[in-house]
Amino acid sequence: MTERPGLITIKGNPLTLLGDEVRVGQAAPDFTVLDNSLEPVDFSSFRGKVCVISSVPSLDTPVCDAQTRRFNVEAGKLGNDVVVLTISMDLPFAQKRWCGAAGVDKVHTLSDHRDASFGRAFGMLIMELRLLARGVFVIDRKGIVRYIQLVKEVGTEPEYGPVLEAVKAVL
Repeated sequence: MTERPGLITIKGNPLTLLGDEVRVGQAAPDFTVLDNSLEPVDFSSFRGKVCVISSVPSLDTPVCDAQTRRFNVEAGKLGNDVVVLTISMDLPFAQKRWCGAAGVDKVHTLSDHRDASFGRAFGMLIMELRLLARGVFVIDRKGIVRYIQLVKEVGTEPEYGPVLEAVKAVL
């Protein structure tokens, strides 16, 4: 597996991402994660929709909480042709509890804890922590990656404006 050191940091300390780099213009790799009921979900099942993939380390941290709440608000404005997926290494039970407490109902929270399938396929698995790096991907209806934002410092929120512009550009 490809190791990509130094692309991100946590509190200024460099970390290593595992997996190949995904690039704009390529077909999004497929992966399998678990939904909040422990059912497997293949990314290919979202084909035909514009997908926003919000990758976060853990919903139980302030920045991930803020990011997911923000995308939940935006998902409500984007219409039925757009699906927003938040993927973390949190257990499905924790994701379900968090969504209920936070009132998040428009974002699909999905767990990569079992196989790190998404993390490896998208090159977002942090080797030192076995958590996902913070980033956002926009995938068009045909499954082509149209936008990528890898957040350099794990403790920083993504820039939402460019993500939303990318979504609108492919609608």
